[in-house]
Amino acid sequence: MEIVHTPVLLNECLEYLSPVGESYADKALMIDSTLGEGGHTYNFLKKYPSLSVIGLDADKVIQARARERLAEFGERVHFFNGWFQDFYANYPSEYERPNIILFDLGISVFHYEKSERGFSFRYDEKLDMRLNSSEGESAADLVNNLPEEKLADLIYLYGEEKLSRRIAHAIVEVRNGGRIESSKALAEIIWNAVPANYRYGNIHPATRTFQALRIAVNGELKRLPLALHNAFGCLKEGGKMGVITFHSLEDRIVKNYFRNLGKQCVCPPEVAICRCGGKQCAELITRKPIAPTEEEVRANSPSRSAKLRVIRKIKDDTEYHLDGVVGF
Repeated sequence: MEIVHTPVLLNECLEYLSPVGESYADKALMIDSTLGEGGHTYNFLKKYPSLSVIGLDADKVIQARARERLAEFGERVHFFNGWFQDFYANYPSEYERPNIILFDLGISVFHYEKSERGFSFRYDEKLDMRLNSSEGESAADLVNNLPEEKLADLIYLYGEEKLSRRIAHAIVEVRNGGRIESSKALAEIIWNAVPANYRYGNIHPATRTFQALRIAVNGELKRLPLALHNAFGCLKEGGKMGVITFHSLEDRIVKNYFRNLGKQCVCPPEVAICRCGGKQCAELITRKPIAPTEEEVRANSPSRSAKLRVIRKIKDDTEYHLDGVVGF
């Protein structure tokens, strides 16, 4: 089987989330919350023979590829098909609580190169972008049905695109003459909508709009805060959780949530005197995010914007706060 995705920050994940030297080293359970083609999981299972893994993914197609790739590990790996926030909200009673949890919030190269769902503007594909293609609205539904103002807001909020209103207006003008159905057609509309000097920057002018549509279609930022919260609740005391982010919006969510867990006092800001008695729930293992090395960026360009943050769980507490965590 051809593997098209290279796991980012792999060595850093293996180091910071290692079970070696931990109390659970002889029988650790890891949950790979975003299994993809199984790159991180494959390397964890290879390096740590006492480790077992539960791999989660919303996409049945890519999970089938991971099953084939990980077959050599037999009963050491189990699979769950569905969204990670659903898994953690209803954690299966037959499983032990995990010692290690990993989230890699990037989209697999497989989806851009092999899925034929319109994730990339380099190909002429059906404009879909759903990880689970059996549920929810597609990117074409949003592009063709959203009012112009809401479409512009979506592109600005999720894509941080400064020309969002200009792009949304151009999309609406074109769709008045017929539905926009393909990724190539949408990319051409955006290319023609922006000024000439904007077309030849560091990135293609459609990049941010495509990002925004993908995030919206899959509810990526809406799912994340509660998924982190419930995942931390499932994690065993002393266990470690790592999250790899790829853009500022999701990194802000992770940073704020981890910072809240690491506070000595978790009382709301309006409480002048601490009443919680000091309920620090986690230790920040990485006080600053871990970035890829120059060597990794040269070898695997999608890693260039990756950031890894890791915490260790100190204690269970049902009252740790989501205050300050940005919701979308």
